[in-house]
Amino acid sequence: MRQGETDKKPESSGGSAEEQNQSKTELEQQMNELHRLTLTWTRQLEKSRIAEYTQLLNRPWRLIWLNLLSGTARGVGIAIGFTFFAATIIYLLQLLGALNLPIIGDYIADVVRIVQRQLELNTY
Repeated sequence: MRQGETDKKPESSGGSAEEQNQSKTELEQQMNELHRLTLTWTRQLEKSRIAEYTQLLNRPWRLIWLNLLSGTARGVGIAIGFTFFAATIIYLLQLLGALNLPIIGDYIADVVRIVQRQLELNTY
């Protein structure tokens, strides 16, 4: 050995009972924390429904079918929503046109006339 180095012996596992209990409780705490983290991750994965997503990716025809259905439903919803929105706007424009406001009334009357003409021409 070199000068100044002390002869360090590895601690034996036969330490005092109090030290062994303390290390045992620390180990148990670490294991409990690890268990708690694992449960948290498991719950988060279940909430994200990742298993269902991977099953869906393994069945491409089902994925295409679901996307087709959702796209169709979204398109129908947009069409119905826009119809109600446009009908409300036209109704409000008709009410404002009936008030005979000087500048706005003529403009609104023109817009209403154009829309009504288009509705009469395009009978499906």
